[in-house]
Amino acid sequence: MNTKNCLLLTLLLCLPLAVFAVAPLVYEGKTGLGKGKHIVFIASDHEYRSEETLPALARILAKHHGFKCSVVFGVNAKGEIQPGANNVPGIEELAKADLMVIFTRFQNWPEDQMKHFVDYLDRAGPIVGLRTATHGFKIPKDSPYVKYTNGYAGADYKDGFGRQVLGEKWAGHYGGNHRSSTRLDLVPEQSKHPILRGVKDMWAQCGGYNANPLKPYTALAMAQPLKGMSPDSPDDETRKPVPGAWTRHYLGKDGKTKGRVFTSTYGASNDIENDGYRRLLINGCIWAVGLEGAIKPDLVVEFVGPFNGTWAKGKGRRKGGTKPSDMAGWDSPVVPLQ
Repeated sequence: MNTKNCLLLTLLLCLPLAVFAVAPLVYEGKTGLGKGKHIVFIASDHEYRSEETLPALARILAKHHGFKCSVVFGVNAKGEIQPGANNVPGIEELAKADLMVIFTRFQNWPEDQMKHFVDYLDRAGPIVGLRTATHGFKIPKDSPYVKYTNGYAGADYKDGFGRQVLGEKWAGHYGGNHRSSTRLDLVPEQSKHPILRGVKDMWAQCGGYNANPLKPYTALAMAQPLKGMSPDSPDDETRKPVPGAWTRHYLGKDGKTKGRVFTSTYGASNDIENDGYRRLLINGCIWAVGLEGAIKPDLVVEFVGPFNGTWAKGKGRRKGGTKPSDMAGWDSPVVPLQ
């Protein structure tokens, strides 16, 4: 075999590794309350467009508030964003993270990727979990990481990561998507909580999720399902309010170190078009990382660059073949449309 053919064969053999070695999408702010802090976002769900929600939030936190934000996506073998893909290259950034924001659904990552996630939990790193993260994993029984799966039956980690860490597992829909939306009402007793500073008039376009979080927890907002797809739709009187945003703590591997957790069972990409709900999530991230003293009622939460949320009907479709790098910089659209 001549040198040229040897080189070609080498390139072909290396190709599978190269296509999976997708770097995280990084936004790094210059100044602000989050300077010196690193947030890692993990986006891979099948339905609610986490691949749109999380880079939009990352840009806000980086550009306006100085955080370094690394966004890790579920990708296919071509390095293209594939919602729900069980491959999240770049997750090793968790080793250097001050906060993890997770929006996944029924994931089963390769063991080398899952190890980075578990290492983060072992040190009780702060966590923000959105929507389907309550049922973020579906892991086979023969995996060493099976206890993190949704609904895990073992007494050692009852109901898995969602319940043990975020406070809830998959508990069912509580209002149909695309025909029922949700109003999020502040809990009066928590009106002075740092996460609620400046938050008002919250409305989520996605249908309700049932929730009865694992105690102890602190409910910040109650979710009231509505009979329609507008903020002024009447309440669904057959469904009482349930927690839609809460805080809690979990313990690290040593059984002593506490990690802060902020969970919301909403967060579809069009949900964050609502100013109040977007502010809640930004405040939640800042609180989780331990900077609650810097949260102000007028904190800037405006989008950075064009935002094209496509979860709601009639909002367009994401361009096929989109890669994380297509959303680099401050001015590229999140996400490019067809």
